[in-house]
Amino acid sequence: MPDALWTADEIAQAIGGQVAGDFAVSGVSIDTRSVEPGDLFVPLIGVRDGHDFVPQAVANGATGVLAARAVDAPAVVVADTFKALEALGVAARERAPQCKRGAVTGSVGKTSVTRAIEAGLRLAGKAHASVKSYNNHIGVPLTLARMPRDTERAVFEVGMNHADEIVPLSGFVQPHAVAITTVGPVHLENFADGEQGVARAKAEIFAGLRPGGVAVLNADNRWFDFLKAEAEKVGATVWSFGEATGATARLTSFQVEGEGATVSVDLRGETFSFPIRQTGVHWGPNSLCVLLMLEALDVPRETALAALAAFAPIEGRGAEKTIRIPGGAFTLVDESYNANPVSMQAALKTLGARKVAGRRVIALTDMLELGEDSARFHAELAEPIAAANVDMVFLAGVHMKSLWEALPPTRRGGYAEVTEKLTLALTGAVQPGDVVMVKGSNGSKAGALAAALATIDLGEQG
Repeated sequence: MPDALWTADEIAQAIGGQVAGDFAVSGVSIDTRSVEPGDLFVPLIGVRDGHDFVPQAVANGATGVLAARAVDAPAVVVADTFKALEALGVAARERAPQCKRGAVTGSVGKTSVTRAIEAGLRLAGKAHASVKSYNNHIGVPLTLARMPRDTERAVFEVGMNHADEIVPLSGFVQPHAVAITTVGPVHLENFADGEQGVARAKAEIFAGLRPGGVAVLNADNRWFDFLKAEAEKVGATVWSFGEATGATARLTSFQVEGEGATVSVDLRGETFSFPIRQTGVHWGPNSLCVLLMLEALDVPRETALAALAAFAPIEGRGAEKTIRIPGGAFTLVDESYNANPVSMQAALKTLGARKVAGRRVIALTDMLELGEDSARFHAELAEPIAAANVDMVFLAGVHMKSLWEALPPTRRGGYAEVTEKLTLALTGAVQPGDVVMVKGSNGSKAGALAAALATIDLGEQG
């Protein structure tokens, strides 16, 4: 395999393991369900011992195994497979010194911003990026281990639920540029000092920043001054984005036009406009964050703008579908992947700004990990719902009961403690011309509502 990602000897040398059968691999996987032919399978030990799944991984096409005990397959044997995966990630980084690396974190928008940056990197040359939301203590080293040696640019998503989780991840990546999309009230139940603790945890991304690196920060965020000071402590050059006066990339206009928008910016005194395939108001500042990150990673501006012009909304994060029903069709806006107070308000503002032929309908499920202020955060959504002129509201979850009680009867469409019990009322209420937005935390099963709407049986509606 001349273009192998890793050979058995290279793996053994990188992690200090023993070769037990020669092989070469073109990928790395930790899950038998996603193993592809030519992969290295890394069995991790969690609730189940991944070694139990080695036969299945081999049957699915894995050509080698990183193993901590004897297996019936070509392998590199190590003492600890998780530590070995980390070491392999570091080795991948070190063997690609030419690679410019970026890292993205934030309370809202980090996955979409990472994907948009990736689009620009791929247009510019040989690029690498995390898949899905592989942003934790396993996902980051796994993404590094998958990085080809000739990669020119790479971007990594970095997440956290608690303090002290991002420091080691930033150390693995050693980014040349980092972005914090925003800081807001998420994972609050894990921080005794609330949002300030979240801001400190996000600032951990500066820990691994390369000397002379760039920190791209949200000038409109209440924690900007704190984050800027933390970035400067490590010698970072700070670039900012947003509507605030003095921002490196200052948003001067965001105009929704059909299924996209035009963004106008003042970038270091130069003014210009560019189209994007997004309608969410948060994509005004987000697109500027992407522009600055791509600049920091040496992507030409025309390439960056071309990538933004082509980048479509991601499934579960604003993707739209037209669903046919008797008498016409309705538009499903799928925001079901995640939710917190910041992203909820942004999504509602976007819904309120769009022109609709019928009604604005929303189906919301619980926002999770908000701690003792959860009831207040949910109830306070009544105001942006009213401002967005939402006609009908469907809610699911014990926390959403607080919002249900704060709504006027004229807006109440239906409520259920369990998401699945809301499905019939929601699908039965949709009418032609409606725009229906579904949003909630992934753990509260908002996706089930989006799926039900996307698969309404025309025969049953007749």
